[in-house]
Order: sequence, then structure tokens, then C-alpha cells
Amino acid sequence: MMCSRRLRAGIAAIMLTAASSSFALNTATIVSSVFSPDCLEYRVVGICYWLFCTYFSCSVETSVKVRHYVPDAVVSSYSNTGGNPWIEAQSMSPPNASAKGGGDGTTNHDNENNLAKFKNADVIGHPGGYVFSQFVSSSGYACEGAGTAFMPYLLSVYDTIAWRYNVPEMFYPEALTPGMREIGTRSERNLWGNVYPRGGFLHQVNDYQSGAVVAQRAGDIVTRSGQLHVYQTLLADEEDGYWPAGELIETDAETGKWQELTPTLSNTCAVFPHTDGQVQAQQGDYAWALWRPYACCEREGQVFLGSTDFQ
Repeated sequence: MMCSRRLRAGIAAIMLTAASSSFALNTATIVSSVFSPDCLEYRVVGICYWLFCTYFSCSVETSVKVRHYVPDAVVSSYSNTGGNPWIEAQSMSPPNASAKGGGDGTTNHDNENNLAKFKNADVIGHPGGYVFSQFVSSSGYACEGAGTAFMPYLLSVYDTIAWRYNVPEMFYPEALTPGMREIGTRSERNLWGNVYPRGGFLHQVNDYQSGAVVAQRAGDIVTRSGQLHVYQTLLADEEDGYWPAGELIETDAETGKWQELTPTLSNTCAVFPHTDGQVQAQQGDYAWALWRPYACCEREGQVFLGSTDFQ
């Protein structure tokens, strides 16, 4: 078993290394990225209890409760409208009458350190579902994620009022209160930016960090219901023996983590902010896979009686 796991890890590393040498991000590269034990983080966390009845008797059956992460979506953050770095997804978000331009604002001053940046964002269902399920089945029972392959959950070119004008979120307390809903902290000197207002504009001299902040904003929107944006929710309903991921919260890996897809392809996941990598994309386009935690257990009866989690 240990040899088999090492072999799978080796194959995954080779695939990721080969894919990372390609400039363009395509579906095949994204699918290959699911072979990541670090992002998967598969573990047994408890026991579920089921009441199983026949015509003659009833008994209590048990099943193992597992928890692991699922790549629900690909979140792209890019400067040029219509230029999603995921090649096959570009046609989903072309420029339109209300969303044409993009890029950075500048005064062309050499010492400028307050650069206004703009990023589009797309949240699209991860295409690697089938391959991922095969990968997880080698570890044990697999939980289903909320994402549907190639489903657009947020395309910022159709969310013009909220994304380009910050209406109405510019007036929210989260947008007006320093230290509230921020990615990183001033005290630790790793502040990347604020989550609110959840639009495409921000002030940041580091383009990679700008892309990450905008990706976090997009993920924040789609993992909540009733937001004043044009989007679809990326949420699943809780069922007997199934505990889906909830709202994404910045810096909290227990709610979701990010796997970089471009400009470099990573075989690990992290939360923002982090110190690794941060390669600046030449065209200002970035993409991450959003992995979210799910727990589940196999149904062994007609009635779910509850579960016990290990310490």
C-alpha cells in the first residue's frame, strides 16, 4: 500500500511538472492537478450510526466517517477583459457593452506606490470531477463536492454594477472599517488587501497579491446565498451522513484553500496570505483551484441515528 501511494505521488509530480512548463492553462492541465495528496488531505474522522430494518428485525449498523477536500471550482483573476487564462473558458466571459476595459490605472510616476489595479474574476466548476473521484476511491469512501464541471458560478463581466462600481458594498461596514475582513494583518506586515468591497478594484503594488485578493472576493461571494451580485451559489445541502462545506472565510483553511494553477502549477494548497511562490504573471492573469472541505459516510441503513467524531 505504501509503495502504491508513493507511485501515485510520483506520477502526480511528473504530470504537474510537465504541465507547469506549458504557458497556456488548458482543461487537461487543470484535470491533472487533482492528483494532490496535500490538497486532498484525506482522513477518517469518526463513525456514523444507521438503523437498518428488515421485515423481521432491526439493527444498528455503522460506517466510517471521512473528511477530505474537493476541488469545487477554478477561480480566475485576470486584468484583460475576455482574457481568462483558462483557454477553454474564455468564451464564457467576453467583453460586452458594460464591461470592456481592464488593467491598471497609473500616473506614470517612477516612485508610484499606490497603484490602482483592476481584475476580472470567473468562478467556473472544476472539470476534474471524474478523475478526482477515481483518485479518492483509492483512499476510501469519497464525498461529493458542490461544484459541477464547467458550470459558471460567477462571471464578473455580467456583474457590472457590483464588480466595477462597488455598489452597494462600498457602503458596507466591512468596507469602511479598517481591520475588518482583511487578508493578512498590518501587525504581521503581510496585509494583502481587504475582502470588501467585493469588486475588481484595489490598490496594491504586488500584482500576484492583487490577483489573489480578487480570487478570494469571488470565492467569498459564491459560497454565500443572497448576495447582491449576479452569480450562482456554490453550496450543497446537508443530508443524512453528508456535511458539505459552508462559507469561505479568508485565512481559514478549515473553510477552503487554494491550489495555484497559473502562472505556476503547484501540487500543494495554501490560504492567502502566504510566502511561497508569488510569481508575477506577465499578462496579469492568474488562476487557482478552490478546494473545499466535506465530510460524509456511506449509508448503511434507512435511518441516520447520528455520528461520533474522534478527538
